[in-house]
Amino acid sequence: MVAFTPYLAGAATLSTAYALSHNHHVHLRRGEETCATPTYTFTYTEFEYLPTAIASSNAHGHGGPYYNPYNDLPYPFEWPGKPTNGEKYPPPQPTAPYEYGGPAKDDYDAPAWIPKGSDKLIPSLSKEKQNGGGYWGELDCPHLPSYLPGGPSYSTSAPPYPTASASVSGHPSYSANSTISMSTGVTASTSYSSSISTGVTASSSSSTPVPACPTMPDTGVTRTYDMRVSYQTIAPDGVTRNGLVFNGQFPGPLVEANWGDWILFKVTNDLTDEGTTIHAHGLFQKETSWYDGVPAVAQCPITPNGGYFEQLFRADRYGSSWYHSHYSAQYSGGAHGPMVIYGPVHEEHDIDLGPVVLEDWYHADYFSLVNRTMNGQFPPSNNNLINGKMNYPCANTTLPCEANAGISKFKFESGKKHLIRLINAGAEGVQKFSIDGHTLKVIALDFIPVEPYETNVVTVGVGQRTDIIVEAVGSAGDAYWMRSSLGTQRCTLNDGVSPNAVAAVYYEDADTDSVPDTESDVTADQLALCKNDDLTLGTPLCEIPLEEPTTTNEIEIDWKSNGTNFVFYMDGVSYRGDYGEAILLKAKTGDLDFKPEWNVHDYGSNKTVRIYLVNFALRGGHPMHLHGHDFHVLAEGYGDWDGTVTNAGNTVRRDTHLMPVALNSTEGVVTPSYMVLQFEMDNPGAWPFHCHLAWHVSGGLFMTILERPDDIRKQDFDPDVFELCDKWDTYVSANPPNQIDSGLKARFF
Repeated sequence: MVAFTPYLAGAATLSTAYALSHNHHVHLRRGEETCATPTYTFTYTEFEYLPTAIASSNAHGHGGPYYNPYNDLPYPFEWPGKPTNGEKYPPPQPTAPYEYGGPAKDDYDAPAWIPKGSDKLIPSLSKEKQNGGGYWGELDCPHLPSYLPGGPSYSTSAPPYPTASASVSGHPSYSANSTISMSTGVTASTSYSSSISTGVTASSSSSTPVPACPTMPDTGVTRTYDMRVSYQTIAPDGVTRNGLVFNGQFPGPLVEANWGDWILFKVTNDLTDEGTTIHAHGLFQKETSWYDGVPAVAQCPITPNGGYFEQLFRADRYGSSWYHSHYSAQYSGGAHGPMVIYGPVHEEHDIDLGPVVLEDWYHADYFSLVNRTMNGQFPPSNNNLINGKMNYPCANTTLPCEANAGISKFKFESGKKHLIRLINAGAEGVQKFSIDGHTLKVIALDFIPVEPYETNVVTVGVGQRTDIIVEAVGSAGDAYWMRSSLGTQRCTLNDGVSPNAVAAVYYEDADTDSVPDTESDVTADQLALCKNDDLTLGTPLCEIPLEEPTTTNEIEIDWKSNGTNFVFYMDGVSYRGDYGEAILLKAKTGDLDFKPEWNVHDYGSNKTVRIYLVNFALRGGHPMHLHGHDFHVLAEGYGDWDGTVTNAGNTVRRDTHLMPVALNSTEGVVTPSYMVLQFEMDNPGAWPFHCHLAWHVSGGLFMTILERPDDIRKQDFDPDVFELCDKWDTYVSANPPNQIDSGLKARFF
């Protein structure tokens, strides 16, 4: 790799793969993976891998070794169906067909669906069977540190960004040949937020606070992750299905770095009949746009049966995010994991509880869901998960299901301030997160530190992240419910049985198998509000002036018939990519002749782009995500934008924002919703701009922003990205891919 060479000598290598034990390797043995990352060294090493599932296809012909009977189970409705008699628009979204708890609700105690007669939260499944051996949601999950070896230390007790400039503290001193192991014990008392095994204190009270707009440090460190994508049978809620996982874990292992580090993904595709990619969500990828991980845009897919690819990019943001496959709807099947980049502390906290991954869940395998989605049957979700766990009321089905599979559990310390990193990694559902009896202080939206504000519920759209601080106001022995509910009405499509995920929060001396009996104060109106918090809230601590745009583009979103199916249109085009022809690589060669269905918007060398989105689609809110940039959110609402910018002196900025669903009057007249965003053209590349709902981008709600193509031609691309396309061409010449979708999530023509 061209870009990797300058950083190899000082590389800090991290093994997150399942590995065999050898004396000359420094890593964890299989079965010792935790929610935190295992071993760091300052030497470059290779790791062997022990597969966790037999690489084979089932009788359905795709998706893993397990024959999942839920793939053949009919949905409780057929919606939207296919156009008939010249029908232009689909029918209204149906209401949930089942009541909360399903027909067998009386056999269980809500909200955790514990069988009647049980009074303990004792999981019936091993973590290996439930989550493939991952530790997310386990009580002994270690806390996160304030920084990793090899980077600046920032005080956890620093006041919010001061008004006066201050320099970033220096790096800790480490020997280039020493092994620096993070504490990886899984006992409740082990927390590597307090110390590193070398004796260096992770939290330094002498660290210097940083200015409101700090400058990224140059750490000179590369952190290497061996990432293997494979099939794995998992049962997050007691229902076994084929998952797609990273390193045998669901959700995948934590990717972490210090701000300014380089991250190297060494990706192996152990799937047997489909390509894959990895996208590091929310990172800018400046000077490395070819490693953004989007097939048909930045690269060709990684071939199955052991295909290999390396991606090197900068940890150029700090805060909370996630990584996921961007090939078809693989991430909705489990191919995702959290990513934390440590940087300046802007709000005091005592304990970093780490990522809390929220996602709607389906009992059928992802490929089956994609196939039926593109044949007029949008799937309702069957459950909702917190850190990959939740119970299901199994008496509602005659198919295989293990009751009381296990929910996630967390520990609070009385009087302490707990940092929680919320991530919506779901396929379709808008999440409403709360903790009974506790106030949530919002301190960051996506990667943007914001002026803190307090609320009782946080709305997190798919792809969004929200960092919150929760002060532990309870007492020793207390237990509370943590909740994440799917938004109601037209926010989310679910079957109604189990849309509300819960986890248990225990204080010191509490019985950690006890069942909390607390109540939520989140109102029905709050659950039904299918949008983020008001744009007057969450203003960035680092103010970036809003400039006059050099170009403005009005783009309409619609969902209507193409004569065969109901598909999404963005600026009049329903997207479909070509795995073998990546837009960015064509631009690199100077070929700007793109097919219409690729929906490429060439903004040339414009300095500032303003996009006025107008949404006529009567189908859920759209979490609109832009790669390679943050964007200013200027306005949102219904009808026509009057030109007023909300909080013009310091607009909300993020990389994903939830655009409200359009309104349908009783006369059948659609009132469109709108969102106005603006970004600087400071990052040459081909950048996807799309809805992050799996079934929406599957149906074509996607466009590519081509930015400064003349500068793209001048960039020094690594040759391996072109070689990857050669490998893909060779593979598909003998094995035509079963591309039933847009290439990015799913799509039939």
